[in-house]
Amino acid sequence: MGRNQNSFIKKQKAEQKRKKKLAKRQKMEDRKTSDTSGKLEDMMAYIDIDGNITTDPEKEASKVEAELERKKRKREASKSSSEQSGNH
Repeated sequence: MGRNQNSFIKKQKAEQKRKKKLAKRQKMEDRKTSDTSGKLEDMMAYIDIDGNITTDPEKEASKVEAELERKKRKREASKSSSEQSGNH
């Protein structure tokens, strides 16, 4: 009985190995046929003003506007915190 079980297990392992090898070969062929340019511009990622990763570079005008808005908020925050500390 032990002999039959051993040969059955060997057949199962061989079948699993064959399926795994076939799947790996299929994945490799899919990668070769996929349309990837490999250009540096396509692989670039940018970080927007809020810290999120995007694929589009930010426009120069929007950078300036965002910086002004950030400074404005910072001034308002420091102004309100100084007013609150002055009331105590």
